Amino acid sequence: MDNEHAKAKILLEALPYIRDFYHKTVVIKYGGHAMKDEALKRSFALNVILLKYIGVNPVIVHGGGPQIGTMLDKLGINSHFREGLRVTDDATMDVVEMVLVGKVNKQIVGLINLLGGECVGLSGKDGHLIKARKLEMVLGKKDATPEIIDLGKVGEVASINADLIRTLTHQDFIPVIAPVGVDESGETYNINADSVASAVACALDAKRLVLLTDVPGILDENKELISTIDMRAASLAIEQETISGGMIPKAKCCMEAVLAGVEKAHIIDGRIENSLILELFTKSGIGTEFVLKL
Repeated sequence: MDNEHAKAKILLEALPYIRDFYHKTVVIKYGGHAMKDEALKRSFALNVILLKYIGVNPVIVHGGGPQIGTMLDKLGINSHFREGLRVTDDATMDVVEMVLVGKVNKQIVGLINLLGGECVGLSGKDGHLIKARKLEMVLGKKDATPEIIDLGKVGEVASINADLIRTLTHQDFIPVIAPVGVDESGETYNINADSVASAVACALDAKRLVLLTDVPGILDENKELISTIDMRAASLAIEQETISGGMIPKAKCCMEAVLAGVEKAHIIDGRIENSLILELFTKSGIGTEFVLKL
């Protein structure tokens, strides 16, 4: 009986958060180890279904870098990275689209539907969902001419068709989006999933953006988790290299979303079971939340 009382107490503690998120949109970037571990896959799917059943509108944007790398290796296609982005020629783009849209997206959709959700898979090509443009990367060098890097079919978001996503969520479907976009001339581009998730959150005026990663969140100089960080502190942490490496683009995606009007953005550890619910529906959370101002 004590155990049952504890469960009831947990539900009551979650009530203010459930009320606060009712009929609001939460955009979730799904990637990392949470996409590879079978138990975590199931946990994530159930978390998303629970959000939908209590009146939240979850929208999922997924990655798939490791799966793309595995398929490229199998096909004998060489692949390399510049500044953390995969250089994408025509052959690589074909594999990217095949893996993200044809395999990973359908696996996520299938699992959520199997466990009781109503889910629809999309790529950026569907309904002009993600209009893209070629990413122009210029790498600045101290005391030298900046280097212009041609990443091939790597793009950035030009615009998001928010009406298409809203149509699905209003019909109680959970959209699952593969980060593949198309430009005005019909060229297909591979786009960073964090960037797509941030752009989708901004376009939908989402209440929250959540990035699932393989780290606890943003760490301070003593390697302790920073639970909450505002825009000024985040900018300073990047400048002082407290935030460094692969966390810089993730932090910048969160900052862009918050500056555009998303209430909060979160970086959380997707290796923790039920990480999504723990972050959104508990007072302390488990990761780092980005806010406009403390």
